[in-house]
Amino acid sequence: MCSYTWEFEKKLQDPRLAEEKELILEYPTVYIHNCFRAKQYEVYIGETNNIINRTLQHLEASKDKTKWQRMLNSKTASSYLIGHDHFNKSLTLDIENKLMLYLSSVDRVSRVYNRRGNPQNKYYTSQEFEEIFAKIWEELHKWNGELFPTASSIISSAIYKASPLHKLTAEQEKAKRIIIEKVKRAVGQEKTGQIIFVSGEAGTGKTVLNSSLFYELCTMKEEENPGKLDCYLLVNHDEQLTVYQRIAKKLRLQDEKKKIVCKPTKFIKTHSEDDPVDVVFVDEAHLLWTQGKQAYQGKNQLFDIQKRAKVIIIMFDKNQILRREQYWEQELIEDLEKQAKKDDNYLELKEQLRIQAGKETLEWIYSFTKNQQINKIPFDKEYEIKIFDTPEQLQDAIVQKAQNENTKLSRLIATFDWGFKKAKCRKERIEKPWEISIGDWKMPWNLQVPDEEEEKRKNKDLAWAEQNHTINEVGSTYTIQGFDLNYAGVILGPSVKYRDGKIVFDPDCSKNHSVVQARTLSNGKKQKFGKTLIKNEVNVLMTRGIDSLYIYAQDEALREALQKAKA
Repeated sequence: MCSYTWEFEKKLQDPRLAEEKELILEYPTVYIHNCFRAKQYEVYIGETNNIINRTLQHLEASKDKTKWQRMLNSKTASSYLIGHDHFNKSLTLDIENKLMLYLSSVDRVSRVYNRRGNPQNKYYTSQEFEEIFAKIWEELHKWNGELFPTASSIISSAIYKASPLHKLTAEQEKAKRIIIEKVKRAVGQEKTGQIIFVSGEAGTGKTVLNSSLFYELCTMKEEENPGKLDCYLLVNHDEQLTVYQRIAKKLRLQDEKKKIVCKPTKFIKTHSEDDPVDVVFVDEAHLLWTQGKQAYQGKNQLFDIQKRAKVIIIMFDKNQILRREQYWEQELIEDLEKQAKKDDNYLELKEQLRIQAGKETLEWIYSFTKNQQINKIPFDKEYEIKIFDTPEQLQDAIVQKAQNENTKLSRLIATFDWGFKKAKCRKERIEKPWEISIGDWKMPWNLQVPDEEEEKRKNKDLAWAEQNHTINEVGSTYTIQGFDLNYAGVILGPSVKYRDGKIVFDPDCSKNHSVVQARTLSNGKKQKFGKTLIKNEVNVLMTRGIDSLYIYAQDEALREALQKAKA
């Protein structure tokens, strides 16, 4: 590619290209080097004040030439140069950051080689940033729709939503700054098990904050403190684990030899109390096991992790606990919060970032899920709460939304009120799928319909809702927890009723074993938590929709109460 670089510079001497020459050689520019092989792209995004010299630096031959430099000299390598007469240093840095965010979320991109994140605050042309970036991406899409797919398809992807490259809100940025300083101080101490407790409702940005912290401390290990910080990210949720592993792979945070993104049980089994790691991040910490089960023989995963790490950063929401094995006794939660507050290690996220709705709409949802009350459904021009008379009508509406490129991440989800048995593997064909059945209407549960071979090869690493065939399935709370949908089509089964002016949760109508079975408490007594777990389940389901919430209630009294509540 060196010869092409000189030829390019020579070509710019053409008087007819005077405007292009000025933009590329006299203004700051952004560039995208890419290499296509094995049906995947590897990319390097950067910004520079001298594109010719910077490209030659990338190509410079030496004994310690990087893998990326070698690929730049391959026959399938190419570059995109981006110039604009409003570019300045701050604007090009923001363009670079957002290109990294977008391209790391593209399915066909396997690696992103520049991992620098440097988001800017206000500057002279900051108000023009979104418009300029949209035009740049639209033009890139015209050049190569595979490498640069539509913006809407990227924004709706699970990996985009959990990406560490998002520009954080002021609340998230403040929390991140505080936590990083606390980690730097804590890892220098001899003691283990120091907990930083981050609390927040569903949709308050805990996952993005967690991802951003993990990314920064992992890259800080290499760039600022070589060999000092040993970081791990743990999550008990299969779908979310898949997303984090894809992010770690694309951004080169882990390799095949050392899995720093894994499940808590694996971390506990493979790490010794005698050699604690520096930092462990636990996303969805409310999903940690608080009693033993077949895969885990301990008593509490968090306590076992504490023995193996100097600092544990946990993202916690007690309103999203769904299984009896995950149930945290109130006294235990209060003890954790009390200790974190005592050490000044307790932070709370309050800003709602997922549900793009007004305050009155949010209050209606929370009144339903927390207070078990149905208020008048408010009019909201940004967010629609719609009630359906039949499951067929709900299905038709969600399928229609999923056909739109801007709302394709729309799915049916339901309370766990129908039997379910997971296939041993995706290849297994179940003769009679476990399904939701309401009158004459039937729909298989998630993971019951085998995907086609071609789609399987393409989508094997995608989250459930991102796979096209899942429009013909209904997701459960265990599948959708931690994820966003454009339109959430929620089926409230017979465990959710309406009696005497109040929503009632009925464990006897649930098929969830965690709801109907008791567990032994720390005082030795056995107790069931069915009503609380169903309440949490409904909270998870009804807080998935970014753009709208569609509801069908099987209980006739509940359905009538919802219809009467229409604005």
